[in-house]
Formats: sequence, C-alpha cells, structure tokens
Amino acid sequence: MLEFYFFRCLNKAALMVENELNDDGSNNNPWRLCSIQQVEELKCILKMMPIWVAGFITYIPTGQLSIFPMSQAMKMDKHLTQNFEIPPGWMIIVTMLTIAITIPFYDKVISPILTKLTNQEGGLTTLQRIGLGHFFAILTMLIAGLVEQQRRVSSISLGESNEIKEMSIMWLVPQFITLGFNQAFSIVGHTEFFNKESPDKMRSIGNSLLSLQTAVASNLSSFIVNIIHSFSGKQGQPDWLDSDVNKGKLEYFYFIVAGLGVLNFVWFLLCACRYRYKTFVKIEDLR
Repeated sequence: MLEFYFFRCLNKAALMVENELNDDGSNNNPWRLCSIQQVEELKCILKMMPIWVAGFITYIPTGQLSIFPMSQAMKMDKHLTQNFEIPPGWMIIVTMLTIAITIPFYDKVISPILTKLTNQEGGLTTLQRIGLGHFFAILTMLIAGLVEQQRRVSSISLGESNEIKEMSIMWLVPQFITLGFNQAFSIVGHTEFFNKESPDKMRSIGNSLLSLQTAVASNLSSFIVNIIHSFSGKQGQPDWLDSDVNKGKLEYFYFIVAGLGVLNFVWFLLCACRYRYKTFVKIEDLR
C-alpha cells in the first residue's frame, strides 16, 4: 500500500500547469515537467530496489569463503594421497566446477522439465532462482560453521604440539559446492532480473546494479568483520576471528552471517511476493 501511494505521488511530475510549454509545444523546463514515459521508467527502477537491497547478504559468503577457509585448511590434513597434498587455494576450484556444471545442467535438463510442469518459460521465474540463491547462501554458512566447529574441537583435542591433523581438507568441499549453487542461481538470476525488468532505455543502469550489489556486499562484509573484531576478544578472551583459528571462534561468525541470511531471506520473500513483473504488450494484441 505504501508503495502504491509513493508511486502515485511520482505521477505529479507529469502534471502540466500553465506556462510550462513553449509556443511550439516543447517543454520549457525539463526538470519541472516530465513525460509519462519518464515517470514510468523511474517506477520500473525504483520497484526493483527492494530486491536489489535483499541481494547484499547473498554475496557475503562469496567474499568470506575465499579468506577464512584458507586458514582452516592450514590446520587440516591436506593429503589427497600419500604423496600428494592439496594446496588450500585450490579449494575455490570446487566452486568454479560446480558453477560450470550447474548452469548448463539446469538449462539443458532441469529447465525443460520444469517448463513442462509449470508452463513457465525457463522453468523458474527470475525471482524464484534468486530465492534459491538466498537459500544456498544460508546453507553454505551453516555448513561452514558446523564443519569449523567440529574441526576446532578435533584440533584442540589433539593438542597444539601434536603434528597429527585428524580432519581431512575434503571436509571443506561441501561448503564450496553449495557456494557454487549460490552463485549459479544468484548471479544468473539477478542478471536476468535486472536486464528484463529495466526500461529499454535504461538497460545499462540495470546491468550495473549487479556490480554495485557485489561491491556493497563486500563493504558490508568488511563492516561485519570490524564489528566482530571490536566486540570480541575482550576481558582476556581470544578474538573470534583470531589469526590462529584454533584460538578463535570462527564458527560464530559463520552462524551470525547465516542468521542475517535468514532474516534477509524473509525480507526477500515479502518483497518477491509483492513484486509485479513488467508486462509486454504485442502489437497484435492491440488490434
């Protein structure tokens, strides 16, 4: 209802009063009087903003799982075979492979099946795909937190002087797989959503929203990390994000991000249920 009244308020920009037109019928003050098309184009951009804002939290796992898991991996058994060790930096390859497999598999296998079942082009709407991205972002952080919790308990039980690392680095693979699902659905979904829902003359703005979204997510992630540094590690307690992951409590950070993801997912669902897609009218329909 608030959205309706706000958008209706924008219609005033197209109301014409006396002496606003030149003798030839042109507008003598474009900043005061707008065309109906300009007003409708602005409405298209503004109604996408709640979905855009809801995407910030979705991209936080992408930044954080390229940093902290490297410290975790250094405390784990990196042997794949007796003579071969997996470099910690290689774990991101799992995410890349997941994206490379998921996108074509969805387009060639899942999408045709869902199209027949739902009569919806592409199988799922863009907002449904974005919603799946939100779900996998939450799942990623939950898995990361549970794995780190078990890794830290296992590592502490062995003792700092013990060189034996009980947990294998392969325990980090599931979170990188779900991160790949998150990116496959979120990035593709947001790209299609912004491209399709933007006015034809403002497609460049729509396409830039994804880049701006990831940039805001990166800064938001840094802000959360700074807040945790400020409030943890007091009264002789170790910082949650200590450089030594065995002394810190990294799993708490993962669970906080997952909790924020749940709250953000609820916000996204509210916005998605109220959203109305841009409609296209064919010339034949007007005849």
